[in-house]
Amino acid sequence: MDFKKSLVSALSAALEKKVSDEQLSSFIESPKDSKIGAFALPCFKLAPVLKKAPAEIALELQKKFVLPKGIEKAVASGPYLNFFLKKENLAVQVLKQVFQQKEKFGCSKISRKRIMVEYSAPNTNKPLHLGHLRNDSIGMAVSNCLMAVGNTVIKANLYNDRGIHICKSMVAYKKFGKGSSPAKEKIKGDHFVGKFYVLFSKEAGQNPALEEEAQELLKKWESKDKETIALWKKMNSWILNGFRQTYKEFGSKFDIEFFESVFFDKAKPIIEAGIKKGVFEKNSEGALVALLEPELPNKVVLRSDGTSIYATNDLALTKHKFEKFKLDEAIWIVGNEQNLYLQQLFKIFEKLGFSWAKKCRHLSFGMVFLPEGRMKSREGKVVDADDLINEMAFLAAAEIKKRHKGLSEKEVAKRSKKIALSAIKFFLLKIDSAKDMNFDPEKSIAFEGETGPYVQYTYARAKSILRKSKKTGFAKANFGLLKEQSESELVSLLADFPGVVQKTASHLSPHVLCQYLIGLSEKFNSFYHAVPVLQAENKKIAEARLALVAATAQTLKNGLALLNIETLEEM
Repeated sequence: MDFKKSLVSALSAALEKKVSDEQLSSFIESPKDSKIGAFALPCFKLAPVLKKAPAEIALELQKKFVLPKGIEKAVASGPYLNFFLKKENLAVQVLKQVFQQKEKFGCSKISRKRIMVEYSAPNTNKPLHLGHLRNDSIGMAVSNCLMAVGNTVIKANLYNDRGIHICKSMVAYKKFGKGSSPAKEKIKGDHFVGKFYVLFSKEAGQNPALEEEAQELLKKWESKDKETIALWKKMNSWILNGFRQTYKEFGSKFDIEFFESVFFDKAKPIIEAGIKKGVFEKNSEGALVALLEPELPNKVVLRSDGTSIYATNDLALTKHKFEKFKLDEAIWIVGNEQNLYLQQLFKIFEKLGFSWAKKCRHLSFGMVFLPEGRMKSREGKVVDADDLINEMAFLAAAEIKKRHKGLSEKEVAKRSKKIALSAIKFFLLKIDSAKDMNFDPEKSIAFEGETGPYVQYTYARAKSILRKSKKTGFAKANFGLLKEQSESELVSLLADFPGVVQKTASHLSPHVLCQYLIGLSEKFNSFYHAVPVLQAENKKIAEARLALVAATAQTLKNGLALLNIETLEEM
């Protein structure tokens, strides 16, 4: 039984539907201390709607609230309304739900939107780096959680495959490439092209005229000069092939791919309409700008020489997204360095009168730092995604070999890859996306602490217990025998899982799910040390505890899958 869903329905009735079910679901919290209730409603979130003091709302709701099945009582405590579950039925209800739903445990149908989530969005002039891995990790986790609560999600990638930055790589290749290729040099295409982007930056420092050459090449590209287009297509194919190898390795998936080169010149009708409406006008330097002051700084949408920029492309592409895919919402997962740009873009949509302007949402994420400092790709000082994945796999392999002396190299490689990817993704996701963070490779790979490998290891431990028991089915187990404190606490935490998934989806906050999985792992390990499972006092209790082990394993697997992380049966 989904207790949170039942709570939402009962609260909605008590509030006479003055607040949507989706909002109520996002308001309900799970207190860390189960003694004050299994769920809590912070009534100050209802105060703006009901125009009453939070404590008054809590008391009124306590009187009007009709207890749904499985809820023992509702208690007003200051500005909170706390809900307590019937303990004698909780284990039975929760474990039945887990075993009935299996890999669907945690899923719900609270939202029915069509949402496009755009993430990754690399420039096609250099390899993917650590920042992209954070972007992709957030994108996949958010998409999975949005789908888990009933939405239709379209995962999109926009390749920034045109512009001055691309032309810089092309200029360097024309001057210094000498007919070389990724195949001849035996390196991935993205690394090959990136080498010329770094070379351009180095050479331009000595020869500023190269910057002018890049500008001229951009004009040739936009005028569809055949020779320029041919070179661009060749270099684009090299780098895209490299990107796709990395995406496959990391597990990044997309339903659709957009290319800036396709949309950059499709904004003309929008720009013309904007000029007529007075949204756009030329500035003193001849560039076309969107008039956003005083609320926001004005934004250039066309350079003075008529060439396009990111905003030009986004005008046309966003209109295409909403019209082609009939979206209820579009989410951009973009670094916080672009916060102002996205605000300006959304304001331009609003001024142009697009009905979907308010359906645009920016999920901003912070920078990722390492001990050596901020990444600077133009100088070649980049934390390369491929190198990081390989380095993490090497660290994982060393840990595996320490624990399992006779394991085959093939098995070590298989396990180390899954552990490495888990370490990277979980570490990048466990911090609130909006915050800058420090990535520590050695801490992230640890089998203990707040890491992906720790959660994987807990799952593997649970599966090991089940293998030793040789039990495969738990439908006939007496779940009501689970009355020890460690058992009750673990059951209560399992009951929270659907609500955690809903909160993660509604707030676009994968760190909420990460923290839950860490807590569940810790609680399971406490349970395992507190009571005997295989050596329980009698067969029926052993069977009930094994059922709890199996339910925990299923929940850990489901949670990690939402984070795009694979489990291991053995570590």
